[in-house]
Amino acid sequence: MGGGECFRLALFFLLASYNVLAIENKGLCSSAFDYKDALEKAILFFEGQRSGKLPASQRVEWRGNSALSDGEPDNVNLRGGYYDAGDNVKFGWPMAFTVSLLSWTAVEYSKEISSIKQLDDLRRAIRWGTNFILRAHTSPTTLYTQVGDGNADHQCWERPEDMDTARTLYKITSDSPGSEAAAEAAAALSAASIVFKTVDSNYSSSLLSHSKSLFDFADKYRGSYKDSCPFYCSYSGYQDELLWAAAWLYKATGDETYLTYVLSNQGWSQAVSEFSWDNKFAGAQMLLAKEFYSGMNDLSKFKTDMESFVCALMPGSSSLQIKTTPGGLLYIRDSSNLQYVTSSSMLLFFYSKTLNATPIGGIQCGSVHLSASEIGAFAKSQVDYILGNNPMKMSYMAGFGSKFPLQVHHRGASIPSIRVLPGKVNCNDGYSRYYNSGKPNPNIHVGAIVGGPDSNDHFNDARSDYSHAEPTTYMNAAFVGSVAALLTQTQTQTEQECLQFLRVNTPVSPVHTV
Repeated sequence: MGGGECFRLALFFLLASYNVLAIENKGLCSSAFDYKDALEKAILFFEGQRSGKLPASQRVEWRGNSALSDGEPDNVNLRGGYYDAGDNVKFGWPMAFTVSLLSWTAVEYSKEISSIKQLDDLRRAIRWGTNFILRAHTSPTTLYTQVGDGNADHQCWERPEDMDTARTLYKITSDSPGSEAAAEAAAALSAASIVFKTVDSNYSSSLLSHSKSLFDFADKYRGSYKDSCPFYCSYSGYQDELLWAAAWLYKATGDETYLTYVLSNQGWSQAVSEFSWDNKFAGAQMLLAKEFYSGMNDLSKFKTDMESFVCALMPGSSSLQIKTTPGGLLYIRDSSNLQYVTSSSMLLFFYSKTLNATPIGGIQCGSVHLSASEIGAFAKSQVDYILGNNPMKMSYMAGFGSKFPLQVHHRGASIPSIRVLPGKVNCNDGYSRYYNSGKPNPNIHVGAIVGGPDSNDHFNDARSDYSHAEPTTYMNAAFVGSVAALLTQTQTQTEQECLQFLRVNTPVSPVHTV
């Protein structure tokens, strides 16, 4: 056979390989998901997590008033706020992170969310959290950081409405500091101040005033936060929260003092591969990278570190650090892995949006160039996986799609509503009658994102498997930020971007010439 014929035959097989891949990958890229519905339900979830006296507008009807005496031992009002996950404890540090993420989404995607009439509901979710943070900040150097004893609470399986475990109070002061918690609260309030600036200027000013005070407290009295261990231990230290809070304060105020602060402490910034309730470096880097692209060249360190974050996650990157499951899901840790997936996707969407607004249009990951559309397409694949485009063919959001988790690890959802069963369900009865039951939860906690599948894409729908079946507020908050990015994209546009990403990053079997 001549050389020309060999070449043509090789080319034929190569093109055939790409066509087969395109057909196979079409299923990975196509989706008929209703992102509007997903966003509405993700926001509704927060009403099911409310603590305190519920308003007349409450839409999650299986919940009732709870924890109305929180704070009384110290003569302070600590009613309200959010229960952290499937338990009945209010952990202030991750709650503030939840508020930060929800506020960031409202800032970045206000027009898109407003177009589907969800902005007011999102603002209400934010305000429910900020009101609690304001009440918890009782003096310039006092912040209540937790209500409820985590160990005692976790020994009981009770509805919040029946709760009779100790509502122990924890706080940080100048004598017993916790810079992570104080700085995160500062970040949450400054981000929220932007959200409310045009709709409630007095409230916005109050949020900003408390934010500045909390930042000063966190920075002046530096010390690592330990009160919420073993449930929320600080592994990354407090420097990430200080940078994160200063970045938000600069965004909210334009005060050069905060810009000088991040520049003076840019040596703290580290290249990381996760964004979480504990580690905020990537969040601060994203905020400051956006300022870099606006012309602030002194912030190049943060832009470089943000690019490292993206490169560590993106398939096809020569500096890839985080693996994916066989089904394509980012896999960072086994316990509540979807918290890292949702937060990573949120930042990837933000960075893709930022790059699209620049002439650069992409980043270099070693020898590989990744375009903004490729980054966005990968982030979309993570959202679609959560909503049902996965090997289990199920949604990991309760109440979304035709197949979703039925035994969500959540006390209130797993016990009949107090409206249906008004008699008290005590600590032990809750375990024996409901926790250990093999039946679906009587209440669907609509919008709740659970911890997700294991490293092989398998999910065991069991209430006892809290690592995979429990929702958290910050997991949902990051999903709100991820799915909001998809509200304005057309079906054709997202499919084309995803297919292009897979063509570039899917290896083709070698073609041998005859």
